[in-house]
Amino acid sequence: MSTGTHAAHAGPGYASPQEAIKAPREKVVYTICIYTGTGIEKPDYLATIDVDEDSATYGQVIHRTEMPTVGDELHHMGWNACSSCHGDGSMSRRYLIIPGVRTTNFYIVDTATDPRKPTLFKTIDGEEIKRRTNLSAPHTVHCLGQDIIVSMLGDADGNAPGGFLHLNKDFEIVGRWENDISGMKFNYDFWYQPRHNMMVSSEWGAPNTFMPGFDLEDVAKGNYGKQIHFWDFKNKSIEKTVDLGEEGMIPLEVRFHHDPDSSHGFVGATLSSNVFHWYKDDAGEVQLEKVIDVESIDVKDFPVPMPGLITDILVSMDDKYLYFSNWLHGDLRQYDISDPSNPVLTGQVWIGGMLGKAPVVNGRAVQGAPQMIQLSLDGKRLYVTTSLFSTWDNQFYPDMKEAGGVMLIVDCDPEYGGMTINDRFLIDFGQEPHGPARAHETRYPGGDCSSDIWV
Repeated sequence: MSTGTHAAHAGPGYASPQEAIKAPREKVVYTICIYTGTGIEKPDYLATIDVDEDSATYGQVIHRTEMPTVGDELHHMGWNACSSCHGDGSMSRRYLIIPGVRTTNFYIVDTATDPRKPTLFKTIDGEEIKRRTNLSAPHTVHCLGQDIIVSMLGDADGNAPGGFLHLNKDFEIVGRWENDISGMKFNYDFWYQPRHNMMVSSEWGAPNTFMPGFDLEDVAKGNYGKQIHFWDFKNKSIEKTVDLGEEGMIPLEVRFHHDPDSSHGFVGATLSSNVFHWYKDDAGEVQLEKVIDVESIDVKDFPVPMPGLITDILVSMDDKYLYFSNWLHGDLRQYDISDPSNPVLTGQVWIGGMLGKAPVVNGRAVQGAPQMIQLSLDGKRLYVTTSLFSTWDNQFYPDMKEAGGVMLIVDCDPEYGGMTINDRFLIDFGQEPHGPARAHETRYPGGDCSSDIWV
């Protein structure tokens, strides 16, 4: 495999989180854009966005890498290599792995030949993945040293619990990664911490449940998850399952500290709108505690008190701040987690949302609310997009179909805390060439706070 533009490095990424924080500022970012679910019969694509403030095209989409298939619903993506490969000269952070959650197709995109114009390198057929592994609906992609593992949310027919797909460094299907999923009712996100032999995974629901849209009755029927799982990473088996109960309905994004010696991490319970903190105590036992509670709000014509709906969380590279988005309420929050058991709210901004607190931002009416977030390595810029999932968007923010999504930058103070919306930057995906599109996850060429893991 070619090492591309990173050949001068001793493997991709950085030797430590401290080194990553000092990395050069990003010049472009890559963002998933979707037409799936909009009524526009065009393929989803990867947008390259110029974020170099000295560039003549700053704040513009400068390239669109279209996928070959209509209806994929590109959702999350990941790098073929991250800082877990640091020092391995045979590896480079060259390829983005971009799966379609509806088709199970995987697209391998080369970003190194021309970082401003990525190209499709390889396609892995979703039907082959289903046939060989009985897995479908890919979600989280993580580099695993030289190999890659991907959380899969369903079996070939879209039923729970799913499992984990294993690809080698040449993007060939190895098979299923896990040895034992006993106790896992559903699957969603995961993160691993090798020095503690830990992996943590969370639960959403079966693809057949969440793909058509959200039905409150499915919650009462137990069709959505409320467990997180602590794995023996080496043995690829679950060693402890924690039921979070009514306070932990639909636990989605999980994040460890970036410090590879730390056992601390966080999970956002989406429907309950709470954040839980886990860690190993002095005896080596995993402990779990609720540390943040977003209060539900009574809203006219909403069937239940409206939850914040925590849909994405991340931890800054220095492990000082936790960020998360409340997709229904419309706010984005920053907490100082220097004491992980006692987070302190240090910043909050409003963007769109159903409470009507910020219907217009930077001169643009926002349909949707803060959803996917990605933080620069130096902790100063938070990239924010507004789409969750096509059918859920259509249900809760139906005007997004005609208006499209947006991307904003929220400027963050990594020293003292605090956030402000950057008034110089707005990407209006309602103005895309084929019509209004929606933006989802963002990645940086040099690594980011949602992908880099150290061994």
